[in-house]
Amino acid sequence: MRRWAKRALTSAAILAATGCPSRPSRPQPSAPSEPELRIGLSVDAPTASIGGAESGELFVSDMTGAAIGSIPTGVRWVSIPDSADPSRFRLIKPDSTRSALLRGIAVVNVTENRFVIANGRRYRGRINVTAGPGGLTVVNRVGLESYLAGVVGPEIGPRHSDEEAAVLAQAVVSRSFALKNRGRWEALGFDAYADTRDQVYLGVAVETPQVWDAVRRTTGQVLTYDGDVIDAYFHSTCGFNTAGVEEAFATARTRPYLRPVSDESGAGHYYCDISPRFRWREEWDGSKLRTILSRTLSTYTPISGDGLQRITDVTVSRTTKSGRVGELRIVFERGDVRIPGPDVRAVLRPDVDRVLSSGAFQLTVTKADGQVARLVAAGAGAGHAVGMCQWGAIGRARAGQDYRTILTTYFPGTKIEKLY
Repeated sequence: MRRWAKRALTSAAILAATGCPSRPSRPQPSAPSEPELRIGLSVDAPTASIGGAESGELFVSDMTGAAIGSIPTGVRWVSIPDSADPSRFRLIKPDSTRSALLRGIAVVNVTENRFVIANGRRYRGRINVTAGPGGLTVVNRVGLESYLAGVVGPEIGPRHSDEEAAVLAQAVVSRSFALKNRGRWEALGFDAYADTRDQVYLGVAVETPQVWDAVRRTTGQVLTYDGDVIDAYFHSTCGFNTAGVEEAFATARTRPYLRPVSDESGAGHYYCDISPRFRWREEWDGSKLRTILSRTLSTYTPISGDGLQRITDVTVSRTTKSGRVGELRIVFERGDVRIPGPDVRAVLRPDVDRVLSSGAFQLTVTKADGQVARLVAAGAGAGHAVGMCQWGAIGRARAGQDYRTILTTYFPGTKIEKLY
């Protein structure tokens, strides 16, 4: 997959230089075809359903290709792991008849212009169901372009006509991200999760003419650096400028194309200031702060049965190159804890089930009786801030920038190349 474009161009240059009419022409290298992706729709699930309303006729085979049967239109079969052997499962039909024990099945639609329905949602391509010790894994095998049709809409949202360059940019970024990370979850039997661990993929239901237009107009296009497909990170709102990858991810190595980029549009404004999360404010009273930190600090400091010591201060002890929090210092009556920048959003949570919007914020501390009585964070942006700022891309599209300009701005030094 990697360096396709570079190899193709090199081969073309050699042929042009050495070709001679008196010699038989050499066969041209075939262009790479569209890759197939395996998307993990559910993992270790207790059940999985195949078919249902408007599904069309589904053909079911085992993993060797041997036919099991067909599911009529509108009928649903349910997969349930075997209680004695969780590495196998049975298919349960509406009349309660059961199949023999199976290790896996493949499901395809044989009705024209219909799709496979898995767990109530429609998908292009085919569906595989396999069993493991933890339950059932449902995987959608689908062409990359069809996958993008179910990704771009959920990731960038519906956009007006003057914002279409942002949709085109999202299509290229999402394609690059998918190809770069292909095989990342090989141990689980698929390439990508269908959620925010990779990209949100919701199948046919979220496809729109706008999204398909963007996918088709950019078919095969990816971002490359030095001939390789890049790590194409993206996020909601940078707030003022993007961040270097090493600022957001503790184990990441620096990349020349993932460095801070200003989002300033002039006159004190920013392209992403149209975002509803451009600026934000969070507040904790002393009691709530103790409750949150008692849960989130357990991996950083021992917490006795009496709970945390009295919190006497919370400060930003270091900032990063892009102006974000590089280290957060939480001070107690005896000692302190220092939280590295990539972990700050998960530790200083507004609520137990919600991470802080971004790592770009300033703190105001109010004390009473020698301890923190009130903490306020005034922040900017949403997300990890690495790579393409989606609201910034929308603002740039409104300002007349095309998708190529948007992408090479957020990923400096990169090229847009067509792989297939």
